[in-house]
Order: sequence, then structure tokens, then C-alpha cells
Amino acid sequence: MSEPRSRIRVIDLETAGNGPDDVCEIGWQDVEQGDDGLWRLSDAPGSRLVNPGRPNSLETMAVHHILDEQVSGAPFWKAVAPEILRRKAASWRWPPIGRRSSSGTAGPHLTGGAGWICTWISALRLWPELPSFSNQRLRYQRRPEGLVHEMGLPAHRALPDAYITAHHLRDMLNEASADQLLAWSQEPGLLPRVPAGADRGKAVPDLGDEALRALARDRDADLRFSAEPELRRRGEAPTPPPSGQQSLL
Repeated sequence: MSEPRSRIRVIDLETAGNGPDDVCEIGWQDVEQGDDGLWRLSDAPGSRLVNPGRPNSLETMAVHHILDEQVSGAPFWKAVAPEILRRKAASWRWPPIGRRSSSGTAGPHLTGGAGWICTWISALRLWPELPSFSNQRLRYQRRPEGLVHEMGLPAHRALPDAYITAHHLRDMLNEASADQLLAWSQEPGLLPRVPAGADRGKAVPDLGDEALRALARDRDADLRFSAEPELRRRGEAPTPPPSGQQSLL
């Protein structure tokens, strides 16, 4: 079997719930481009338990069910991360704080400068007609070809979640180039509809002028970014959010 043209590693993390660096599990699933130009899942997924250096919060244990005693003898994040992360990578809007490769959780010192594809942002661009863009909802809305239901369970564990995300990424790469996905991932999410509030579910172009202006002043970077193209189309310049209301993203 010939070597793939390109390989991208999908990463999923579970954390102890106490900060951006308290990883307790990492899972990965590679996608590879064949000689025919099509992308497919590789046959070498993996996962590692990680010592987060602090106890798991009750809230996160109730989600992923990883016990403190299971990770107490595992290596720490900075010992595990480099060998797994040093390649072009993709994730489901991860890291949770900043979601950029400059995040302390997966900064250039750990990734070797690898770029990050945000699959949540890419899904907004490629499949805006869908009603929801969460990883698991896309799983059932789209029913990706070849996805083995049992291999995607249990949800909220690193390897099954990486496996699910890899199917979404494979399909994205067969619709758009990796460079395009990387470029989109450097921007906020382009939301096709308003996610909350009085106009919840309404398409952004269908908003009235005042509602659109309010969206463009919101502290959330995704909302502002999503309103700006329609504002420009209507001949208005986007207004910066009030001082002190800048998004953390």
C-alpha cells in the first residue's frame, strides 16, 4: 500500500474541569489522502490517559466518567502531547479556551507549529442548511458513510469523539481543501441563524436593521462576524462593541 499524500490528525480531549491545561485523556484518529485524491480514515486510532495534576471536578466526571485513580499514574500533559500533536491537526472547536494553536493547552511548543482546523467552524461554512452543528447531532443528521455506531461510543470519551469528528473532517476535505479549512478556522464562526434570544432561529439576512446592528455590537465574536457581511451588503459599516465588551476569543 502506498504512503498517503497527506495525513491530518483529529484530536479530542477530556479534561478535569479546572482549567485549560488539566487534560485527563487525549484521543486521536488520522484521516489520509489517497492517490485518487480522496480522504479516508486511517486504521490506527489511539488514546492515552493523562495525569491532569489535580482532581477531576464532579461535573466533568459525570460527563466522561474518568476517575482520579485511573489517571494518577499516567504521564503529565507536556510529556504526552508533543509526540501526538506534531502534525497538521483538526479538532471540534478545541482548545476550549481560545481554540487557537497559540493556546497554552496546545501551543506551538507542543505542536511544532502545526496548524489547527476547527471542524465546527468548517461545518458552518460547508453545511449552513443543517439545523444544528454539534458533533453528535451532525453524526445523526448526516449519517457519515462507514461510521460504525458502536465505535463512536461512549460519547464524551476522547477516542470515540475523535472517531466521530474524523468522519466529519473526511467529508469536509472531500468538499474543500485543507488550506481552505485552515483559513476558515482563523476566523470566528459564520453563523447562518441567530442561536438565542428573541430572534432565535431566524436567518441573519432576515433580521431587521436594528436587530442586525445589535448583533454586530454583541460581545460574542461569532455573532459580530456573522452580522458584518449583511451590514456591509446594506451599505453600513460594522460598529465595534462597547469598550470592555470585547470577546475573549
